[in-house]
Amino acid sequence: MLDAVKAGTVEMGHTATYYYFGKDPTFALTCAVPFGMNSRQMNAWWHFGGGREAMAPVFSEYGCVAVPAGNTGCQMGGWFRKEIKSLADLKGLKFRIGGMAGQVMAKIGVVPQLIGGPDIYPALEKGTIDAAEWVGPYDDEKLGFNKVAQYYYYPGFWEAGPVLHALVNEKKWNELPKNYQAALLAACGEANAWMPAKYDADNPVALRRLVGSGTKIRPFPRDVMEAAEKASYEFYAELGAKYPHWKAIYPGWKKFRDEQFLWFRVAEHTYESYAFNSKLGAGK
Repeated sequence: MLDAVKAGTVEMGHTATYYYFGKDPTFALTCAVPFGMNSRQMNAWWHFGGGREAMAPVFSEYGCVAVPAGNTGCQMGGWFRKEIKSLADLKGLKFRIGGMAGQVMAKIGVVPQLIGGPDIYPALEKGTIDAAEWVGPYDDEKLGFNKVAQYYYYPGFWEAGPVLHALVNEKKWNELPKNYQAALLAACGEANAWMPAKYDADNPVALRRLVGSGTKIRPFPRDVMEAAEKASYEFYAELGAKYPHWKAIYPGWKKFRDEQFLWFRVAEHTYESYAFNSKLGAGK
């Protein structure tokens, strides 16, 4: 899709930019990276943290203008045929996961498999793969993964708030009258607000149905999370030594992320930790 927009074969496309990790891993910073920001924090970085300005030259190299236009919110960690009790259980496990997340998971012993959506179910069913991640309850239920793998893990720490973008051919964008540009920005802004609201409404209902059908939801063990986080930062250091855009943009992104995490720990996290676990609350 990126190539098609660059070439002008299509004038605009809607995509997750981490798919273009192979062209330049810096694209993933605008979508999602392991242990990155949630959807609100990503919006803050793009609009008020210098994200749009930092990434504009990268997209321009590919003949595009990027506009945020959707977010699924934090995703699930995927479906596993067997229970994962420790980091050791991931050694040699064939896991449908790609891009930057796949590179990180490979560092902790997983064998990443890049398989298209329609082919995941039969691969899980036949045992060609041991596990697979897709999106979350609403989307995963439609693909029927609960019928071939009973353990559903969380969180998808590689997709805390994946931003989807409308990529517009830069030449065509510049040809648009200013009021048409404004209309397109407004439409993308509406999509950016609508999509997470839709997922937030539908995921809880779908998860209840999945659990009712026998799905066993499990958190990733702490040693898995710690090993993956350590591997992520090691990987980011490696990228900085190879890719000029990553070296230039990642430090500012990381500084903004760290500030966001400090703030969210104060009000958001404190409130949620209490309210979500309250015996008087309804979230049971």
